[in-house]
This record gives sequence, C-alpha cells and structure tokens, in this order.
Amino acid sequence: MGKQYNLWSFYLILICLGLAAYSLYSNINNTWLIAPPNYVLLIVSLLAFALGIIGFKDKRNWWAKTRSWLTVILSSLTFIGLLLALAFTTFFSSLGVNEHLKTVSSPDGHYTIDFYRYDAGAAGSFGIRGELNGPLWFKKRIYYQDRVEQVKVKWESNDNVSINNHILKLDEGDTYGYQ
Repeated sequence: MGKQYNLWSFYLILICLGLAAYSLYSNINNTWLIAPPNYVLLIVSLLAFALGIIGFKDKRNWWAKTRSWLTVILSSLTFIGLLLALAFTTFFSSLGVNEHLKTVSSPDGHYTIDFYRYDAGAAGSFGIRGELNGPLWFKKRIYYQDRVEQVKVKWESNDNVSINNHILKLDEGDTYGYQ
C-alpha cells in the first residue's frame, strides 16, 4: 500500500508543479489561464506532502526512498512558493480597488466579458481591465487601458466587440493593452 502512496504523491506533485509553472507563464504572457486558483494548488501540494510522508513506508529499493524524499522536498518548496505567491497577491490586491463594473455577453451568448475598474491609489495608476470568461475557472485578459474610468461596449457581431472604440476580434484572439 505504501508503494501506491509513494507513486501517487510523486505524480501529484509533478502535476502541481506543471500547473503552477503554467499559471505563472499565462499571467506573464496573458494567455488562457487554465490552471486552478493558487489556493487549490496549495491544497494539492499539501496532499502530495502528506502522501509523500506516508510513502516512506515503501522501503523496497533505493528508487522508492529517493522518490519519497524528492516528493517531500518538492512539495515543501512548492507549498512555500505558493504560500508566498498568495501572500504577495493578497497584499498587493488589497492596496488598490478592483471594482466590478459590468458583465457583457455576445449576442449569441458564446462570449462573456467581465470589466473591472482598478485603482492602485498612490502606488500606481487607474484604469479598466476586461477578462474573457471560459469554462470552469478559465479566464483570459483581453482589455487593459490606463487612465479611463468608464467602459463603453458595443458588439459589432457575435465575435467582434468594440470596447471604448477599440475593436477586438475574439475569434482571432485579439487583445488590447497587453504586449
């Protein structure tokens, strides 16, 4: 039974690391965020740590012992990294205001965009941010404009939207304000 805990904990932490790395990549490059929220990854890394500790019962060979140690070390480092990321985002998101302005849907209901007004106060700028909603928790940032307080949205067609006179072709993956 210890062998199964050992293997599952190892696979679980590898999946958790992969999702955390993709989450970081998607936030930097503004691609689709398909990884679950960081607090879910934090719980998964704790589960991998617990299973890794239980996996120490498997003492059949050196690879099983090494895998257990590797799992415990990786899950500990992942947990600490995710905890720091959560603390960082919680602290800096509390500095400014993120106010939900409105949610708009395409005429056929295929696309839904949430618009937020952000204001970092003395720490930064203010403006509008738009996020395209996907299935489950998937999101993609598609619109970002500094020093604007209102958002005017008009759907040109089922796939084309005009946001503050900037036309985005959502079926082609257009964004505005993101590099």
